[in-house]
Amino acid sequence: MSQANVKVAGQTIGEIGPGLVALVGIGPNDTPADVTYLAKKVVNARIFGDSNGKMNLSVKDIGGSILSISQFTLFAETKKGNRPSFTHAADPELGLKFYQAFNSELTALGMKVATGEFGADMAVSLVNDGPVTIIYDTEA
Repeated sequence: MSQANVKVAGQTIGEIGPGLVALVGIGPNDTPADVTYLAKKVVNARIFGDSNGKMNLSVKDIGGSILSISQFTLFAETKKGNRPSFTHAADPELGLKFYQAFNSELTALGMKVATGEFGADMAVSLVNDGPVTIIYDTEA
């Protein structure tokens, strides 16, 4: 049973069972060290319930997967006007490079990773069980 999937032009290109959906935004000041840091944080975050219902297990502990979706819109500037500006996101070349590096880091850490398509119009479906939604900001 799918817990999350991503479709492009009506075709499913990525799908996972239990696990995490990572919406990944790359900024112009991000570095390779940020990519490594973020991958480790995501894989080791203890956010799944143990036998006592306490958030004490990581996605790796539960044998889960990660659906990684590039999401430059996380950098939307909304203070002025009504149309968001995305000038605070990394340029597409850097964004793609670091998005691919992030996915490679996840795989190197032993994770099964499904992905969306960088730059595509994607339809993402997920079950937000809990729900637990966490923002990791490498600049914070």
